[in-house]
Amino acid sequence: MLKKILVARATAMLGDRLVKLICAAVLTIFVARVLGASQLGIYSIVMAWSALLVPLTSMGLNNNVIRRMVQQDNGQQAMILLYSAVSVRLALGLFGGSLMLLGFYLLYPDMLSGNTGIAIPVLFLLQSFFGLLLFEFYLNYQGTFRSPAYCKTAITLLSFAAKLLLLYSGFGIASLLLMTGIEFMLVGLAQYLLYRYKQQPFRPGEQRWPAYHPRWFSTAQVIPLLKRASWLWLSAIVAVVYLKIDIVMIGSMAGTEQAGIYAAASRLSELWYVFPATLATRYYPDMLNAYQQGVAPYYLKLRRFALLFFGAAFSIALLMTLAAPGLISLLFGEDFSAAVAVLRIHIWAGCFIFVRYLISQHLVITEQEPLSLVSHGIGALLNIGLNLWLIPSMGIVGAAWATLISYAFASFFFLFFFASTRAQLWQLITVRRTGQH
Repeated sequence: MLKKILVARATAMLGDRLVKLICAAVLTIFVARVLGASQLGIYSIVMAWSALLVPLTSMGLNNNVIRRMVQQDNGQQAMILLYSAVSVRLALGLFGGSLMLLGFYLLYPDMLSGNTGIAIPVLFLLQSFFGLLLFEFYLNYQGTFRSPAYCKTAITLLSFAAKLLLLYSGFGIASLLLMTGIEFMLVGLAQYLLYRYKQQPFRPGEQRWPAYHPRWFSTAQVIPLLKRASWLWLSAIVAVVYLKIDIVMIGSMAGTEQAGIYAAASRLSELWYVFPATLATRYYPDMLNAYQQGVAPYYLKLRRFALLFFGAAFSIALLMTLAAPGLISLLFGEDFSAAVAVLRIHIWAGCFIFVRYLISQHLVITEQEPLSLVSHGIGALLNIGLNLWLIPSMGIVGAAWATLISYAFASFFFLFFFASTRAQLWQLITVRRTGQH
């Protein structure tokens, strides 16, 4: 059952993520072409802060809510748990959006003037509707995968078309940010409406649950849930920090134009990350089954997957390094020529990111989740420190080197710093098909 659910979910997620990434990449190109590097920089900075808001308000609840729901004695208790978690996420969304606005006021006061001064607060507040995405996870648990994924994909495509229309009608960045906020709201509402339409009784013979309402909130249900999710929550926050802090720091230290040029390169590099993210989810049941069979079968399978992931990332990095000058010129124009050097460095971080997705699955299977938080935390601190050191002297090329070095440590080289992971890495290298070492 676990394998069936995860495989079906991974298939649905792949299509949805591919559409999102492709639309984001194409929109980046059009913003750069129509509005220029400085406006692209503003858009990229705001969206980086939006990405930071996601783990801050999700509280690591998504999968943990479903896991605890199935442990409840009856459907009423499961419903109260789900609705309480939704209430927490909605409240945290509003609180987190307010924190983001405070950060913008301190770091980018100029952006909170004119039309963007309206669009940015609206975007952050509408993002609170992501709290309703918990209903999607419950639908997935009940076996409904395609409808939520197709619905999100349709909204993404409609939003993308609207943004292109706004661009070519002469509207600026503020209109794109407002449209993004509306997209967030529609995605959340759509998942809730699908839940109301498609949900099945929690257990045979029980009634379908009533509509969500904050009155179902239960502190007794929420506190144990939050304690259980704390590691995942902290890990997700620091992971997004070290993935997105570069564009935030460039905007603050080097200006929005440099942030726009860097964003153009990093968007082409990060476009490929959808594949390891989705495939790691797809292969998780296989890894879990192998682990239950013994050490040798598990490490043989893990090594095979690791070589596959690394080989794919290396091939992509090599191809993109060679194609960088022509690709940047074709997609963004000569004004973005400085992005070539950034892309040629940034793309190699993918070799470590691809493998990290497997390592993350390994840490979960072997019950070493705290190491995930530690590695992401040190990676975030390393990225911030290197950016503070390298951006003033090397500009956006320095930011690319900071990204590569911090990704390499947080994704792979941290394994050498802990006795347990060193031993496991040695097993991974030396294991034989016969099980002999």
